[in-house]
Amino acid sequence: MVAEPEGPEDRKPQSDEAHSAFAPPTGLGQPDAVDEDPTTTSEFAVPAGFAPEAPGEPEGSAFAPPRTYRARHSPPAFTPAQGIPMVRLTKDVPWQDRMRAMLKIPVGERPVPDTVQKQDDAGPAVPRVLDLTLRIGELLLAGGEGAEDVEAAMFAISRSYGLDRCEPTVTFTLLSITYQPSLVDDPVTANRTVRRRGTDYTRLAAVYRLIHDISSEETEVSLEEAYRTLAEIRRNRHPFPGWALTLSGGLLAGAASVLVGGNVLVFLAAAISAMLGDRLAWLCAGRGLPEFYQFVAAAMPPAAMGVALTLSPLEVRALAVITGGLFALIPGRALVAGVQDGLTGFYITAAARLLEVGYLVVGIVVGVLSVLYMGLALDAALNPETAIHSVERPVIQTLAAMALSLCFAVMLQQERDTVLLVTLNGGVAWVVYGALADTANVPPVAATAAAAGLVGLFGQVLARYRFASALPYVTAAIGPLLPGSATYFGLLEIARGDLNAGLASLSTAAALALAIAIGVNLGGEVSRLFFRLPGVAEPSERRAAKRTRGF
Repeated sequence: MVAEPEGPEDRKPQSDEAHSAFAPPTGLGQPDAVDEDPTTTSEFAVPAGFAPEAPGEPEGSAFAPPRTYRARHSPPAFTPAQGIPMVRLTKDVPWQDRMRAMLKIPVGERPVPDTVQKQDDAGPAVPRVLDLTLRIGELLLAGGEGAEDVEAAMFAISRSYGLDRCEPTVTFTLLSITYQPSLVDDPVTANRTVRRRGTDYTRLAAVYRLIHDISSEETEVSLEEAYRTLAEIRRNRHPFPGWALTLSGGLLAGAASVLVGGNVLVFLAAAISAMLGDRLAWLCAGRGLPEFYQFVAAAMPPAAMGVALTLSPLEVRALAVITGGLFALIPGRALVAGVQDGLTGFYITAAARLLEVGYLVVGIVVGVLSVLYMGLALDAALNPETAIHSVERPVIQTLAAMALSLCFAVMLQQERDTVLLVTLNGGVAWVVYGALADTANVPPVAATAAAAGLVGLFGQVLARYRFASALPYVTAAIGPLLPGSATYFGLLEIARGDLNAGLASLSTAAALALAIAIGVNLGGEVSRLFFRLPGVAEPSERRAAKRTRGF
């Protein structure tokens, strides 16, 4: 049945107010017409004698495919023609590997989560889950963990409690996490700021165990139990008291002085000066002084002891005393974490960590140089050496390196069952360095990188088999490799007025430090690629961020 067109009488009558804005008001007539020039035309009209342009390509829809498009040979767009490859993650792998792989996948391509922890019928308590996630991330970041591992831990917690569409973000002092239930719901964002940093690897290991229990299906951990466990971790005392840390600092400096050729007298002098520096740093910390001034105060007693021994009639190596004191102050842990963040793509956090290392090193430089200038003014015979490790005593130096790693482990508040392993790892690192540098005549930077790579490899393998953090097995073991001698030589040359030689020696120290950090990171990556646990995906299945290549 065809509808008939509406007539004038069937249309809706026009309202009285509906009229043109240019129509004259009611009661007024039309104005008189003005005589116009009949030759007046539009300014857009084509002048006489010109032909109009030929019409171009006809207009079409903006969503229509171009003429060159062919469906059979279509280029891959957001979704390739063969589909998105399915992500297969076994549950036997460490949660760090699973969460790293998940974080590198876009939100829309992540597999549907299997909620590990049971929830009420109403669903997970989103604010409490986000708060728990941020609190655990704060402990990890404050303890020196890398940004990538902190993000993986935060994602593991939120995913275990049913919040899959989460995006954690970690910077040097700020942690943030955003949860969006769906594309039509408003996102929920929470953040937390890290105010204080402390080194306690026992607390770090306890946090890792909590994360493993939360992300494991064999263990049921409710939100209340997780909060209770986290509060107990925060309240736990450090495993070693303050006097043990001071004594360990002194023994560490003494062992480091033996590494560079010191005898018993040098060992005692280095130990006493390091303990005095530690007490001065504690006094500055109690007065609320920044960490920069604490390092200045801690670096002065070893340098003063070395100058005093040089002015005395005793024949001792002042180099060994000062170098031993510097070993306990060089921020190797922050350096390794900063380089690791840079290598894994967290450039803002890496820049902040490296800037922190720079300030601490400048504090050491100020403390040592202020004393060396005084020593030169008193005509102290401070002569620079020609080699970083000029004395070769393999057995004694290996034992000293193991003692140095042991003292570092105590100062880092490690668990007692990890102290023996990290001590052996430090001894192996020194043996490898000595074999390459002293026997095979390999340059010190390359030998240091190789030894640090072995430390990172062993530490990462131990951490993977224990489902724990790699820091307790790595940080103390790299202690014997720290560039204490090269740093002292550079400072001494600057104090003597030879700026070029001083900067060259400090550049060598920086190269050694970077070699340690890169070697540790490379060892960890090698362990993830080739040393697989049962059920771990093949290396070819491991996702990584794609970077630009030269452009």
